[in-house]
Amino acid sequence: MTQADAFAQAGKQAVMQNIHGTMELLQKYPPFNQMETAHLAFMVEHCLLRFYAAGESIIKPQDGPVEHFYIVKQGRVVGERPHSARRGTETTFEIASGECFPLAALLGERATRTEHLAGEDTFCLLLGKSAFVKLFALSNPFRDFALRGVSSLLDQVNQQVQLRAVETLGAQYSLDTRLGELAVRQPVACPPGLPLRDAVRLMHEQQVGSIVIVGSDRRPLGIFTLRDLRRVIADASADLSQPIRELMTQAPFHLPPTSSAFDAAIAMTERHIAHVCVVENERLVGVVSERDLFSLQRVDLVHLARTIRHAGRVETLAALRSEIQRLVDSMLAHGASSTQITHIITLLNDHTVCRVIELALEKLGDPGVPFTWLCFGSEGRCEQTLHTDQDNGILFEARDAAEAAAIRGRLLPLAEHVNKALAQCGFDLCKGGIMAGNPELCLSRTEWSRRFAGFVREATPESLLGSSIYFDLRAVWGPTEGCEALHSELLIQIADNSLFQRLMAENALRQRPPVGRFRDFVVARKGAEKDTLDLKVQGLTPFVDGARLLALAHGIDACNTLDRLRVLVSRGVIDAQDGGAFEEAYHFIQLTRMQQHQLQARQGLPYSNRLDPDSLNHLDRRILRESFRQAQRLQSSLALRYQL
Repeated sequence: MTQADAFAQAGKQAVMQNIHGTMELLQKYPPFNQMETAHLAFMVEHCLLRFYAAGESIIKPQDGPVEHFYIVKQGRVVGERPHSARRGTETTFEIASGECFPLAALLGERATRTEHLAGEDTFCLLLGKSAFVKLFALSNPFRDFALRGVSSLLDQVNQQVQLRAVETLGAQYSLDTRLGELAVRQPVACPPGLPLRDAVRLMHEQQVGSIVIVGSDRRPLGIFTLRDLRRVIADASADLSQPIRELMTQAPFHLPPTSSAFDAAIAMTERHIAHVCVVENERLVGVVSERDLFSLQRVDLVHLARTIRHAGRVETLAALRSEIQRLVDSMLAHGASSTQITHIITLLNDHTVCRVIELALEKLGDPGVPFTWLCFGSEGRCEQTLHTDQDNGILFEARDAAEAAAIRGRLLPLAEHVNKALAQCGFDLCKGGIMAGNPELCLSRTEWSRRFAGFVREATPESLLGSSIYFDLRAVWGPTEGCEALHSELLIQIADNSLFQRLMAENALRQRPPVGRFRDFVVARKGAEKDTLDLKVQGLTPFVDGARLLALAHGIDACNTLDRLRVLVSRGVIDAQDGGAFEEAYHFIQLTRMQQHQLQARQGLPYSNRLDPDSLNHLDRRILRESFRQAQRLQSSLALRYQL
């Protein structure tokens, strides 16, 4: 071998070693850890390594359509945008080792909207556009990642969460399973003229808890269940030869086969039913029972809701809180999303509140006036977790101030009793006194209207901090008309008040996400909270406040944060891609928070929203950081919109 050949061979070996080393590095990060080795090798072979000194521009809007796919091999890249109201720029995101950019601009064949700068001395791998297009066609994991961005990362995390939960609980199916897949057996049905005796015999032979009464066209007319049978037997005058149509529950609730197990579970819980008909093109195709949905779980949602609604003592309701914890564990194992879980927790909490009120009325007597129990904050948004306190009030109708004062005097003892009973059931008393037992929150509709008008008319940055919780309101018990009218008035007042909207925007920017310019996370530096961040205040609150502001400003009556974001997207207030990213980020922060609460409950520790990010694995850290950056982006858009 000549010296030239030796040099060539050595050079080839060095190149191969470099490619192998780069592949090993990238295989630590999604989506590269899911790609076939050949496809990853193709990518690395076609990459160029480029060094950028700290502060050097990598790509900027003025460069025109993006021509390369960038992967940070070592160092840190920051995104900078000019601030419209202040001199200079603001950092909108940070990209660390193993992360890539700018997918949206590359796929859209456009320039990036943000200047990317080296936050420190940085090495990037650059993949040319033509090689990117070929890799996009070759590798399914890479294509999915490119198209879905952080969503694909979140899918991986959700799968990991489910697998971890399954290790202790065992999952058989997902709450996202379609009803068409669950209702696999032929539904047991009969004509309306069939005698009761024969209908019951058919139920017994088929070993089912219900029979659907259908017309000649298979359209469901009614349903008869074992619960109905018990009622009939209790009636001494019952005639077993009666046609079933005289005893059935008419117009049974139904869902299409495309609905999910979660949809059926919510319907059963809200409507106090145990069976849901599955109907397609007005024809009965199946029946799903609560046993079908939850027989494989250790806790039955529908049964738990029914137990709460029929509890005879407050002590029983307090004992059922542990069952709700077990249900959350089970739902995580069955693949439920954080939104599904918070929805169900809120639903069960609503049942608990209603039952506490009913027990209080039984004990103290009916005050003789109709009233509505209002909830605010996270309960008003249907976003409660197991760690919650009370934010409630009472609304009633009165002709004038004198009558309002008299009614208030009759309702306050009841409200105070309910607040104490709820505290006994695990709903902490509100330290700020936002409870129905407070005379300032037991008001007539006119008084509530005056108070809400004052919130808007006389708002200051300080007063707005305390009043914004009332803008997420919902009726839990009693007539709903007064609450709905109050909310409609609020929407009109805020939509016409640009000064108040600006104050709300300032308030929405108070809690900054804990992502810094020079490190992954900004954490507390001293005290008991040292090295931790607050998932609720610093992570979820920016989304909650931002979505509330934009929804109220545009007359949107939804209260749930994700519902608000979706309506804002549908109306063009928020870009669809941004809305999707905000939703994914909110989901992940909430999921991380719920996992934290779950772990604390298992260890017998008090609930806390504070998290040490160093306790997370690499993937969770990466997605949490990206989720906080999405909160930063939402806040930046509000700052630009309201010139702050």
